[in-house]
This record gives sequence, C-alpha cells and structure tokens, in this order.
Amino acid sequence: MTTTNKHWKLILLAVGLVVLSVAASFLPVSAWLKRFVDWFQDLGLPGAFIYIGTYAVAAVLFLPGAIFTIAAGLIFGVMAGTAVALTGATIGAAFAFLIARYLLRERIEQYAQKNKKFGAIDRAVGKEGWKIVGLLRLSPLIPFNVSNYFYGVTSVGFWPYVLASAVGMLPGTLLFAYLGAIGQATLGGGGEKGHGPLEWTFLGVGLLATIGVTLFVSRVAKKALKEAAATTKEK
Repeated sequence: MTTTNKHWKLILLAVGLVVLSVAASFLPVSAWLKRFVDWFQDLGLPGAFIYIGTYAVAAVLFLPGAIFTIAAGLIFGVMAGTAVALTGATIGAAFAFLIARYLLRERIEQYAQKNKKFGAIDRAVGKEGWKIVGLLRLSPLIPFNVSNYFYGVTSVGFWPYVLASAVGMLPGTLLFAYLGAIGQATLGGGGEKGHGPLEWTFLGVGLLATIGVTLFVSRVAKKALKEAAATTKEK
C-alpha cells in the first residue's frame, strides 16, 4: 500500500466519521439502533442463527466483517456476540475457500500470480501450511474477505484452514464484539437499567485490556511471520 493510498483512506475515514456525527445529530439513530437490537433479542436463539447465516453470506460477498462483528456485540453482548460473529465469519471463510478451490480456481490463480505479496504467502503456506494461515489471521497482511478466496488456491487443507482461521480470528472478533457491547450498554441493553460509574469503569478497563491483548498478539504474529519468511527463503 502506498503512502498516498494510506492518506486517502485516513481522509475517507475522517469524512465518514463527520458524516455519521452529523447524521446522528439530525436523525433518531439511537432509537433506530435500539429497535434493531430489541427485534433481534426478541427472536431468541433463531435470531442468533439468522445472524450467523447473514454474516457468512456477507463474508462471501466481500462485505466488511468488522461492521457485522460490532453489530453482533451490540445485539448479543461480548461473549455471545463473539461466538455468533466468529461462527459466521468461519462459515463464510469456509464457503469462500471452497468456491475458490473448486469453482474460481483458475481466475484467482491468475490474479495471485500477478501479486508479489500473494506469491510470497503462497510459498510460505506451502512450507508451513496452517501455521501461516493462523498467523496471518492474527496479523492480516491481506484483507480478510480477499484472503478467504486466496487460501483456496494454496496447498493448505480445508479443515486445517478452517481451524487455523477460527483460532486466528478470535482476538480481533472479541475486540470488535466488545466495542459493540459498549454500544449496547449506551443504548440501555434492550430495556435494562443504565450502567453506573463502576460498571462503566469495568467496561472501559475490559476494553483497554482487550485492545492490549489484541495488539500484543498481533506483534507476536508479525514477528513469527518474519521468522517463517526468512526460514522459507533459506530452504
């Protein structure tokens, strides 16, 4: 990614935040979100399965997973939201993998051959298999939805890929679900009493701890990836 592209992404993110802030000032966003959360919570267990299926389809269609994970935390809370989002993301990743391996293999291989980063990852996966997949999930060098298809044309097996993906996606999923759960607390948790200062303190400390763990795991993964790349070159 070039410096110019990074700057444009930051500018677009800032513009998006401004637009959302302005919209929230003029529109009953909180009321809409609360009705959305209440509707899903009223569905009970079927609502969780509906959300898992929706998330899986979104992953296959390249829709941004972070938004769906935050929404899962908003609807279901930290632990249940993490479980729902992780299940949906894993199922979506599995479907994309199978589509790439058996339906779109030639087209994706042609695209991957033109990208040096994909070529390096392909060689690393060929040497280390599921370990590289897990590390890349912890510290993604390529976007989540794109990588789901890319892994389908590598030599990694289906079940090792699925298990490594699920484990590798867990820290990030937990973090985004936690962000959503804080939003749920702001809305009143679907009719629950508001949180007191102590509860907000625990939420804040928990969020900071989750961010810290996620960053630490990401750094460890990056270091391990560098070591694996060096080992692959030597071989």
